[in-house]
Amino acid sequence: MSDQMSRRGFMGAAATGAIALAGVALAGCSSTSASSEKSSEKEKAVKPVILVTSFGTSYNDSRHITIGAIEDAIREKYWQDYDIRRAFTAQIIIDKLKKRDGITIDNMTEALDRCVEDGVKEIIVQPTHLMAGLEYADVKDELDKYADKFDKISLGDPLLTSDDDYKKVAAAIKENMASFDDGKTALCLMGHGTEADSNADYAKMQEVFKNEGLTQFFVGTVEAEPTCEDVIAAASAAGYKKAVLAPFMVVAGDHANNDMADETDPDSWAAKFVAAGFEVTCLLQGLGQNVAVDDIYVSHVDDAIAKL
Repeated sequence: MSDQMSRRGFMGAAATGAIALAGVALAGCSSTSASSEKSSEKEKAVKPVILVTSFGTSYNDSRHITIGAIEDAIREKYWQDYDIRRAFTAQIIIDKLKKRDGITIDNMTEALDRCVEDGVKEIIVQPTHLMAGLEYADVKDELDKYADKFDKISLGDPLLTSDDDYKKVAAAIKENMASFDDGKTALCLMGHGTEADSNADYAKMQEVFKNEGLTQFFVGTVEAEPTCEDVIAAASAAGYKKAVLAPFMVVAGDHANNDMADETDPDSWAAKFVAAGFEVTCLLQGLGQNVAVDDIYVSHVDDAIAKL
């Protein structure tokens, strides 16, 4: 939380300074020069955009400290030169937030149209997806429709792209869960799962943990393979009787709270682990709360800008 506060504090101070400087600049301009240069100044005022695109979540608290944290990390580095904007891809979540909370969030089409209307010429879209699955493909397809609307377009990579990404994610998770790592506890990560070929990325993440000597970590999914039963079998075979369950997702939202942690639901991971004889602790923290993970997304923005 302290990192989040420092990032928001940084932005508040930066914004205040920018407003003060803008006031000084305006005070030194005559009305004549301001009028004659109105058009050119407006052109200069249109910053290139970094559009941070997420599936979204209706869990307000989690959204601020996960998706918001990633956005803050990107904003902290690029706020002077880029306008950082948000888009969600899940229309059902967008509609729910609008109806329930009066919160308006653009879907990707709306966000891109808004950029066009604002005269933006350069855009970087950075998804917060874990892997290049169906959602990521949809973002790419939507962005391709705007190829002739901008002078420069670049799409950032998802979290797990290079071999180095996997190693950094493994190290970040290890550090974050260190307080539970007593040699007697299985550290179990619940991913979403997908029908896309990218579902193999979960097995690759498991392999990276193994290669890094982190054999206490086990990776599974809600809607694909490895299943919860696969994870329980692997943890049992390794001799563990205690387990910490954590979401292998950016946000600790509906899946984490219900499919993972709800012991009253016999189909949840927590209930299945308890039924298998495990002493269970649930850690409701999304990957977006991990500063080291946020920094990987920032590095992917760096790469996307370099490709322009």
